[in-house]
Amino acid sequence: MQAQDPTQIAHLLAELRQEHRDLDAAIEQLSRAVGRDELQITRLKKRKLLLKDTIARLESKLIPDLDA
Repeated sequence: MQAQDPTQIAHLLAELRQEHRDLDAAIEQLSRAVGRDELQITRLKKRKLLLKDTIARLESKLIPDLDA
């Protein structure tokens, strides 16, 4: 994941945000299930946190560096 072009980063961010929303929906659905799998829910939550961190790092790359 070495995208340096702002356009590539923005495209990747859109994909990661969509995956983050999808995971959120999956976690919500699994949490409501009668025979829910806590291990699967935990794994999805960890994946969601990793995505959130990746999104934050990519967003910071889009912020131009200011010369102090």
